Amino acid sequence: MSQVRIVDASYVDVPETAVRPPGPIKLTAMEALWIVIPVLQHVLLYEGDDDTPPFDAIVQSLRSSLAATLRSFAPLAGKLVHLEETGNVGISCSASDSVRFVVAECDADIGRLAGDEEHDLRVLEGLVPEVDMSLLPTPVLAVQATRFKGGVALGVTVHHGVANGRSLWTFVEAWATACRGETQAATPCFDRSLVKLPGGQELARSFLRKYAPNLPKAAYPAPLSEDHGRLTRRTFTVDARGIQRLKEHIVRLGESSVAAPPRPPSTFIAVVALAWTCFARCKPFASDDVVMVGFLADARHRLDPPVDAGYLGACLTGCIASIPARELRDEHALAAAARGVQEEVRKKTEDPMAGCDFLAPAFTVAMERLMNVSGSSSFRAYELADFGWGKPMRTENTRMIRDGQVALMRARDGQGVQVSVSLLEPGQMAEFKSQLLELVG
Repeated sequence: MSQVRIVDASYVDVPETAVRPPGPIKLTAMEALWIVIPVLQHVLLYEGDDDTPPFDAIVQSLRSSLAATLRSFAPLAGKLVHLEETGNVGISCSASDSVRFVVAECDADIGRLAGDEEHDLRVLEGLVPEVDMSLLPTPVLAVQATRFKGGVALGVTVHHGVANGRSLWTFVEAWATACRGETQAATPCFDRSLVKLPGGQELARSFLRKYAPNLPKAAYPAPLSEDHGRLTRRTFTVDARGIQRLKEHIVRLGESSVAAPPRPPSTFIAVVALAWTCFARCKPFASDDVVMVGFLADARHRLDPPVDAGYLGACLTGCIASIPARELRDEHALAAAARGVQEEVRKKTEDPMAGCDFLAPAFTVAMERLMNVSGSSSFRAYELADFGWGKPMRTENTRMIRDGQVALMRARDGQGVQVSVSLLEPGQMAEFKSQLLELVG
């Protein structure tokens, strides 16, 4: 049985020339909720060839380029702390900040690990560094490089209160650029004052009192807990032609249905509608059961004033669409699902604050009937994560710990969409796959 063994753990210091904020960076209300669901983890798998550097050289290159990257990303080397005097949580930065760098080795076949549709969860989860974020102060970031006989894995763990998926890939892109010896294109912005929310810091404190009343302890909410050791995970790719057929099919269905989406669906909306329909059909729901899909929308450009595109933080608003199971099983299901998702996006464009408290539904809805979507079809992880030895063969969100969780990103070819799915029952996964193949056509 394959296993991951840690062989070294050290720290990469922030250079003295780094620009650090003068005081703690207080989290916004859109970040405060992540205190109780903090862990964001991704692993990148690289299959080696004759041109791949030796592992020791890779580690040295990763360490030196990480140090260079931290000149602009210094707050990611800080610690998340409870500011008792105000009741806030913030990122504390100091001259002694550093990032934990773990080195490990694994005897698994990386080609198989990267190529298999079904995941080896135990190995994948061992390829990202463990960070206990349940008690403040806690590190914000840690990284891990793992040697394989046929390649290397790079794992990243970051606190979700400090960075969402878009921010994570911004950091990875900068790190990879530095590792290739190229100049970083842009400097990230950590200025939380740019995020103008009604209620300001008092709203952030109210969320902390509501969801993390025992700070500095941050307990994981019971409604979101799962025995993820029992989960089955698979990854599918919907190629560009499949996506185009899917969009055209949704439009045709809409022409003969009152459930027609008002506009042709975007790639994100089409793929979420597809996954939602498959989810409803692979589960034993009663026809009248309301089946939901939850996802997070980027609020940067939806706020007034909009937040700078270079802002590095979690700036998300929650969306939940609901449809009876029977409507997700009839011949117009994809059109109905697309309309539901599209309508939620429209609502949050008009009022992004309506989904600011995105954790609240977890305590009121039937979670077994909720499909949760993370990531985005626009995340270009494969394109951004070339550290000088080619783009990864596979990248996965290893923090998929709920039944009915779906993670999206742009496919390796830059055209399709990668869809990773987590379900409890292997039989349901087989049905999910069958429905996906049938609906894509």
